[in-house]
Amino acid sequence: MKYAKVLSSLCGGLSVLAFAPWHQMWAAFVSFSVLVWLLLNAKTAKESFVRGYCFGFFHFALGFSWVGNALLIDAETFGWLYPVTLGGAGFFFGLFFAIPAWIAFYAKQNWQKWGVFCSCVVIGEWLRCFIFTGFPWNLIGYNLAFSAELIQFAAVGGTLLLSLVSLLCYSVFGLVVFQKDKISWGWGLLFCVAVFGGLYGFGQYRLAHQENLETDKVIKIVQPSIPQTLKWDRVSAEDNFKEYIDLTEQSEIKVPDLIIWGETASPFILDKDDFHRNMVNDVLPEKSYLVTGMIHYTLEDEEYIPHNSLAVFDKAGDLVDYYYKSHLVPFGEYIPLRNLLPNFLRPIANQIGTFGRGDGPKVIALDGLPTFGGVICYEIIFPHEIVKQNQRPEFLINLSNDGWYGDSAGPYQHWEAAKLRAVEDGMTVVRAANNGISGMISAYGEEIAKLELNKKGTLVFNLFRSVNQTFYGKFGNSVTLTFCLILLFLGFINKVNFRG
Repeated sequence: MKYAKVLSSLCGGLSVLAFAPWHQMWAAFVSFSVLVWLLLNAKTAKESFVRGYCFGFFHFALGFSWVGNALLIDAETFGWLYPVTLGGAGFFFGLFFAIPAWIAFYAKQNWQKWGVFCSCVVIGEWLRCFIFTGFPWNLIGYNLAFSAELIQFAAVGGTLLLSLVSLLCYSVFGLVVFQKDKISWGWGLLFCVAVFGGLYGFGQYRLAHQENLETDKVIKIVQPSIPQTLKWDRVSAEDNFKEYIDLTEQSEIKVPDLIIWGETASPFILDKDDFHRNMVNDVLPEKSYLVTGMIHYTLEDEEYIPHNSLAVFDKAGDLVDYYYKSHLVPFGEYIPLRNLLPNFLRPIANQIGTFGRGDGPKVIALDGLPTFGGVICYEIIFPHEIVKQNQRPEFLINLSNDGWYGDSAGPYQHWEAAKLRAVEDGMTVVRAANNGISGMISAYGEEIAKLELNKKGTLVFNLFRSVNQTFYGKFGNSVTLTFCLILLFLGFINKVNFRG
């Protein structure tokens, strides 16, 4: 087929529209169905691999393009890396479509190729959760996050199960068109109606029968929307801190039990800095606590190690507890294999510090408040990692910045990742971000309170409690992986000629 690679590439780019903030489901149906049709038309395994790779390259290069915005904050130093970042994302992550396409080629019948391809793509998403420290951004199941009803099944099988069933639906019409008969069209439509209708019906029932989760504990989120160009500017540090103080001091109808600032909100080490800590004490209501992100240092082997931390201060100004981020961002919070980098990259690498790594999920207990766990920035995108199931907190606080990425798809997709984590673990998530999106997501994935991107202000609301441990919380991705293995078994149940 003369233009197969071009068509695959276009479909890969089109598929990005299925995710936040657009949620164009038609784009998913068109792009994935055309891809499957192209794979079924492939004459060799190489053709199938290349078509899958072209799709995957543009799916990830454009889908992760918001990451490059962080490089433009200091464009003079890092701007030249922008196209390198896009190309690198497509080059590596494109394999997560190319390899499934190559494997599917060896299945015998068309329906088997379709099932094998979908199952292998989802197994690839599972691998993306941890391979090379993991980056499970934009799992296909996230495209359903616009509807609280459609994502409720994540409490049973997680986001990966949503990925599997939605990908089967989105791509089934590629199989239908290849079959060229009216009966297949009927089965394809029936399959999609049954799957999406079943997801919606299950979600509607679950939401209709949820218990009242509202408590009498009051939360206040402060979102100053400080531009990233000023956030780490030493000249602006005092003004930025004063912005947090002024917003915290604003009187509210309800006195907050917990005030939350975002990731690295304080440019000062408050447990060591009496002057700025006293500024906090002056505006903190009686019996209230402040949760703030800041850089905290520990002395290890006669060297001070910085930690991206969530710190809790009481009215007396004491640091009563803390959480250190444990899942660090490669090339953002540390440089993998730093000593092996070529000399021309050393000046850039030297501008990126090496942060200390925390010990994983932690439960923080404060007098008069439900227990909570800390999750900093992109830690929230990792399924089945944000809480220890044998030590479940009563809610989660997710501190983030997202100012690095401007008005792009990134912050919207980050917010929706938090929605899926809430449903998966039955855990209320309270999210505070410098530039937004901030708010509270219930244990059922519903937006209870929300402060939009780049909006300066505060948000005051009653805390919702979490629900009991979900099926997914107990068994993780084992259900989804079992279904994927069944599809693979059905796909290769007949003897296959691997020399084709």
